[in-house]
Amino acid sequence: MERLPKIGVPIIIILIITIIVLAKSAITIGSGEAGVLYKTFGGGVVTDKPPLDEGFHIIAPWNKVIIYEIRQQELFEEMKVLSSNGLEIQIDASAWYQPVWQDLGKLHQQKGENYLQRVIQPAIRSAARSVVGRYTPEQLYSSKRDAIQEEIFAETKKILDNQFLQLNEVLVRDVTLPATIKDAIERKLKQEQESLEYEFRLVTAEKEAERQRIEAQGKADANRILSASLTDKILQDKGIEATLKLSESPNAKVVVVGSGDSGLPLILGNN
Repeated sequence: MERLPKIGVPIIIILIITIIVLAKSAITIGSGEAGVLYKTFGGGVVTDKPPLDEGFHIIAPWNKVIIYEIRQQELFEEMKVLSSNGLEIQIDASAWYQPVWQDLGKLHQQKGENYLQRVIQPAIRSAARSVVGRYTPEQLYSSKRDAIQEEIFAETKKILDNQFLQLNEVLVRDVTLPATIKDAIERKLKQEQESLEYEFRLVTAEKEAERQRIEAQGKADANRILSASLTDKILQDKGIEATLKLSESPNAKVVVVGSGDSGLPLILGNN
């Protein structure tokens, strides 16, 4: 009985140590995550093997696992950049990105857990400065927003290609110009629109005038041709035909008493 306490103390100590070891050895990686293994006595970060997948893992208690989110993530950036003529423009953009799964160990070893601040933010800011500097405020305000979005994406992707990161998209949410510049651009655009509308009305009026000239010319030509073809003989024949048709009417009594000044018969009387 006296020996039991002496035997129980080491057993309790062993159990406590075992629990601590198991707690440090058991790693659970959640959904959308991956783990980078760090071997304390085996060369540091493991880069020649794939990272640990989702689920439960047992590792040596002296090693560590650094967990990274590998889902697509979003970075919101508000940047002040200069246009081609030196005016300050504010760009609100979003970047969709995620770590390259098979290169997660290299990312951790070379960039660290704060790779967002070290790599992605400087890349998108540099690309935005480079792209916006090619355009005037008027182009950015009116017609080039889609173009600068595509160019910022291409420039940022080029920077991140060898950084163990995948850039999926860059979205330009807003382009904010100084109020005075914005007002001046809007006035200019309004004047251009009014000028285009005036030119359209002029062109329409010219086309209508040309149509009327062509129509009048056609009528004049037709009258001239008709006048040239109407001889006295033709007119007399037409008159005789009309007189005969009128004389055949049951409602009229035809009396021929000679001829008028034009040589046509005279018709007198009716029922």
